[in-house]
Amino acid sequence: MTNSTRFGRAMARGGRGHKPSGLGGMTMTILDRSSDPHGAEAPVTAGLPLSSAAFALILVHGRGGSAEGMLPLARASGASDAAVIALSAAGNSWYPNRFLAPTSQNQPWLSSALAAVDRTVEGAIAAGIPAERVLLVGFSQGACLSLEYAARHPRRLGGVAALAGGLIGEKREQNYSGDMAGTPVLLACGDADEHIPVELVRSSADVFSTLGANVDMRVYPGINHTIVGDQLEALRDMIDAVRATVPAG
Repeated sequence: MTNSTRFGRAMARGGRGHKPSGLGGMTMTILDRSSDPHGAEAPVTAGLPLSSAAFALILVHGRGGSAEGMLPLARASGASDAAVIALSAAGNSWYPNRFLAPTSQNQPWLSSALAAVDRTVEGAIAAGIPAERVLLVGFSQGACLSLEYAARHPRRLGGVAALAGGLIGEKREQNYSGDMAGTPVLLACGDADEHIPVELVRSSADVFSTLGANVDMRVYPGINHTIVGDQLEALRDMIDAVRATVPAG
């Protein structure tokens, strides 16, 4: 078994020894119904401090996963010289229902989750890292959240990598507009994924193309809800491209 296969299987289990729940069936994660359920959750950091890093890697876990469970993704993608910030969801879930449900059914958790991503992105920029050297990477529910944030806040980022995810909502409830100015956006998913319909991945790719992103869509035959080596290679390439923009010295 290769290292990437082991990593993919671990991620498919949410990084904590079990598979993410509540995506395909009716199971719901019970979350605190305050107005900002994720507001008190502290991220987990690794790599370099924001004050000395040249670029930032923001990681968003899936349902049933954890911030700590995303850190191997940073190591596997060769981001040891980045400021790595792994976000943490209340109750290990960003929102209780499927990503295909009407967004109103996932409130206030969805708005709180988007706000958590925004605070982190803006915090990295405020620390001196240009937006074009901030990368946003998510798996499963975290991939859906990362895409939704990027589409609602279009700008030039270092990259957005959605590993097994699509934009939130089966019917497009948002009128996305703006210019991503060539931001690399990776949408990579298996066609046998029991949680993420591949047609939703394709329609999400269309939205990002319209927003001016540089879209790289990869569909893997026979692969289910996991991470495979090709996704890691694509993420390494994205990180290398950002690293190459860092001024010498």
